[in-house]
Amino acid sequence: MMMRAGARQYVVARPLYSEESFSEEHEKIYRHHKTSLDHIKQYFTCDAERAKNAALSLLPVIGWMKNYRLKDWLLSDIVSGVSTGLVAVLQGLAYCLLASLPPWYGLFSAFFPVLIYFFLGTSRHISVGPFPVLCLMIGSVVTRLVPDEGSPANITEFEGLTRDEQRVLVASSVTFLVGIMQLAMGALQVGFVVMYLSDTLVSGFTTAAAVHILVSQLKFVLGLQVHGISGPFSLIYTLEIIFTKISSTNACDVVIALVIMVAVFIVKELNDRYKSKLPVPIPIEVIMTVIACGVSYAFDFRKRFGIDVVGHIPKGYEPPIAPNLHVFQESAVEAFPMAIVGFAVAFSVAKVYSVKHDYTIDGNQELIAFGVSNIFGASFKSFAASTALSRSAVQESTGGKTQIAGLLSAIIVMIVTQEIGFLLEPLPKSVLGAVVIVNLKGMLMQFRDVPYLWRRDKPDCVVWLGTCIAAIFLGLDLGLAAGLGVELISVVLRAQFPRCSVLANIQGTDIYKDRKDYINIYEPEGVKIFRIPSPIFFANIEFFKSKLVEAVGFNPLRVLRKRNKALREIRKLLKKGDLQWTPKGFLNTSCGHIQKSDDESNVEELDLPTDFKDLPSRIDWNAELPANIMVPRVDLHSLILDFSAVSFLDISALKGLKTALKELIRVEVEVYIVACDTYILEKLHNCCFFDDEVRSSMLFLTLHDAMLHILEKHPESTEKKSDFDRIITTVTVHHPGGSVRSRDKNALDPETRF
Repeated sequence: MMMRAGARQYVVARPLYSEESFSEEHEKIYRHHKTSLDHIKQYFTCDAERAKNAALSLLPVIGWMKNYRLKDWLLSDIVSGVSTGLVAVLQGLAYCLLASLPPWYGLFSAFFPVLIYFFLGTSRHISVGPFPVLCLMIGSVVTRLVPDEGSPANITEFEGLTRDEQRVLVASSVTFLVGIMQLAMGALQVGFVVMYLSDTLVSGFTTAAAVHILVSQLKFVLGLQVHGISGPFSLIYTLEIIFTKISSTNACDVVIALVIMVAVFIVKELNDRYKSKLPVPIPIEVIMTVIACGVSYAFDFRKRFGIDVVGHIPKGYEPPIAPNLHVFQESAVEAFPMAIVGFAVAFSVAKVYSVKHDYTIDGNQELIAFGVSNIFGASFKSFAASTALSRSAVQESTGGKTQIAGLLSAIIVMIVTQEIGFLLEPLPKSVLGAVVIVNLKGMLMQFRDVPYLWRRDKPDCVVWLGTCIAAIFLGLDLGLAAGLGVELISVVLRAQFPRCSVLANIQGTDIYKDRKDYINIYEPEGVKIFRIPSPIFFANIEFFKSKLVEAVGFNPLRVLRKRNKALREIRKLLKKGDLQWTPKGFLNTSCGHIQKSDDESNVEELDLPTDFKDLPSRIDWNAELPANIMVPRVDLHSLILDFSAVSFLDISALKGLKTALKELIRVEVEVYIVACDTYILEKLHNCCFFDDEVRSSMLFLTLHDAMLHILEKHPESTEKKSDFDRIITTVTVHHPGGSVRSRDKNALDPETRF
């Protein structure tokens, strides 16, 4: 190969290659492919180096602690830890309302999981703790087993416990089960499951969750007593109750909530606009919470206006408890989507920051970290932890470099829990509801993705809408399952009905594109190039065959049967003497009209290859046949199948493909398969795909190699001078065992023009 000076062109001189000729000329390196037994042996083999790597992978803190730059990073981590800790306190109290638990248990969730993640987590920037979507999913289980009105579920361990204690037991048991599931998935190395949750699906799901969260907080903002509802259409029923009781709205709660929301919204917008100029974002939620606490305490809002406040916050931590097995049985179905959602959100946020700060994260280790964190936290009555987007943004934007910032935020939460929690007792719950609603802005604004997705990718838009609508009306657990179903259906449909195309040569090049997309194309007569841009498997093999028939313009099986019927008729006429063979062809010797036979015996023989052995000569099926016998005309002599985008074939596809190729070959159409992946080639040979009819000589290295071979074999395809004048590309083709041949007899250089 050489480059032409002064032009962005290259000239290639090489032999024309089929797969067989290429294999003969270029020897391959033998590679030993590991068997399943080899992988198992390797997995259980242990040495000092592997033990060291295993320890480092299970305790990532060792890796980054060794490289910790004390002078450069410590101050940034301290500032970040304090800022994040203040936000974590507020969000812990606020998000706990979503889980239908007393607010102070949110402080436990902002403390215990962080301690474990510090040692086991691979992300240096996410802030571990309560996540509103998970809190809402836990709340649905809590209100189902321990409703606001009526008796709780029939669980023995509930006896003698208050309603709040029963709910805490349910939440901690569900969290323990979520942790077990995450730990099991991490140990089994199945962190890849999160890949099935596409960005589109997660966006639609979190948007629906934001709608649920918004509705759940309306009762605090409006100061109404609304009992929790779970299950399908719970959002509709909750809105119905709210509108029924709207006349009982507490005006003080509404005013407080509106003031908080407006102030927090404005300052957050200023933080975003001037983030490059501000050393740290203004902690407006904390500031407004402190102000609201002071005003509520000074004017005694609880007694004067009847608003609902946080109330008594116990000092210190409670003793650990064991999970309840009956709750495991009642909540296993809901726990699995919680485990997936919690990990998926945390992993996606961690991945963003790892790319931004140039370090790697391990999905399986993240599963282990969150699994152990939730198991440990659940033992101390915290609920499922993940990461809140806003809290992680605070930790990263305030200069956090490592999880030392997270550890310091946990210490801030601990100080509040142990010493100054009583200062938050007069805090109105409407303030917490307002803070939650304002923080939903990012998730609710995802509705803007719908027009963009509709313009760019309609199937993805259907996935978004299907997930969002299902999660809004059916609940988050069933909505996630429905969204996954819609997503998998869209993938299957795209693979089952790919956009097949007929290719043509771009004039003057060895490039082939869809014939519908370009003007200056060249298509030799009698040649078709068919491309399928997807794997071929049991679900789309029939679609492939139907599109292939559509591309070639005839049904080869129908043509074959017509030809065999015609041969049967010709043999009968020859036997009767109504037809004779002459050097000029068949001669009709009957004076009268020849009546055609309607013999339909041995129908199976019509599908066999045409047999001319007892006839004096082969029949030209495109010429006029004797005795007014009509057979569909086939102008195609060569078909090229472009397999460059075919990644795998299954057994059903191999059988269907071989049948289709045999039908084409039996009607005298030469078939060539080009650009096969090595895996496909091995599969074809290992499955005995080739035989006397379907031969391995049909395999060619590239599409252009096959085309040049066809033009060499069928020179009549390029005899039209008008076509020839349009072709400006010249490629030198060397033929093994012979001299350079030329298709252009008037050309001075020994080249094949195409």
